[in-house]
Amino acid sequence: MSQNIVGMIGLGIMGSAISANLLKGGFEVVGFDIMPDRVDALCARGGRGAASIAEVAGQCQVIMTSLPSIAAFEEATQGPDGIAAAGGGRTVIETSTLPVADKQRAHDALGEAGTVLLDCPLSGTGAQAAKGDLVVFGSGDQAAYEACVPVFKAFSRSQYYLGKFGNGSAMKFVANLLVAIHNVAAAEALVLGQKAGLDAETMLEVLTDSAGTSRMLEIRGPLMTRGDYDAPTMKIDIWQKDMTVITDFARALGCPAPLFSATVPIYSAALGQGRGKQDTAAVCAVLEELAGLNR
Repeated sequence: MSQNIVGMIGLGIMGSAISANLLKGGFEVVGFDIMPDRVDALCARGGRGAASIAEVAGQCQVIMTSLPSIAAFEEATQGPDGIAAAGGGRTVIETSTLPVADKQRAHDALGEAGTVLLDCPLSGTGAQAAKGDLVVFGSGDQAAYEACVPVFKAFSRSQYYLGKFGNGSAMKFVANLLVAIHNVAAAEALVLGQKAGLDAETMLEVLTDSAGTSRMLEIRGPLMTRGDYDAPTMKIDIWQKDMTVITDFARALGCPAPLFSATVPIYSAALGQGRGKQDTAAVCAVLEELAGLNR
C-alpha cells in the first residue's frame, strides 16, 4: 500500500472538502460514505469510491475519519467490517469532534490490532475547508504524526503537534468554545446595530475593520447580513453534538464557562425553530425574532 493513497471515511461537508484538496495536492483518495451520492461526487472529482469501510482499509495505509457521531466512529474503527478488523500496519487520522474517552477506546482497540490512531481535530468551517484554510490540532504517536505531515499540508494552512493522545481534542474543545461565543456575539452585535437603524452591510464592513472583529464575524457575518443560512458549512444539529461535548468536558474538569453556557439556549432555540439543517449563523435569526426585528 502506498503512502500516496489516502482513505477517507465520511464524505460530508468536511470530508468532501478535504478529499478535494488532497486530490489537488497529488494524493489518490479512496472514499466511503453511507450516502452513495457523496461517493459519486468524490468519483466525479477524480477519487475512487469504495463499497465499505473494509474496502477502504484494504487499499490504504493512511486513513482519515470525518464522522458525525460516536456510533459512526465506533462502527468505522471497531465494527465487524471496521478498520481494526483489517489488521495492522495502518495510521488512522481521526478528525471529528468527539469525547476523548471514546477516542481513547478506539485508540486502544486499534493499537491491539497493530494500527495507530492519531487524534487530529480540525479548526475551521466547511467553507474554510474548501479553501484549505484549516488548522490541524495533532496529538498521539509523534513518529506517526510526522509521517502524516505531507497529508496535513495538502488540506490545511497550519499544523500543530500538541503531545499526548487527546491533547488535540482538548485544544479543539477550547477553540470551539470561542467559536460558539464569537458566533453569537457577532449575531448580537449585528442585531443591535440594525435595531438602532444602522445598515447591516455597512456595519459588517466597519466592524470587520475595527477592534471588535473576529473570525466568526468575518466568516459568518455575510451570511447573517443576508439572512442566508441554507448552504451550511456547519449544521446546527451537528453543532449541538459539539456543544454537548464541550459542556461535558468543562463540567468534568470543574471549570466554569459562563459565556459559553449563555450561548447554549440560543443554539437550542434555533434547533427548536426547525433550523437544524441550517448554518450556525442562523442564531442571528433567533436574536432578530427576540428583538422584534423584521427585515
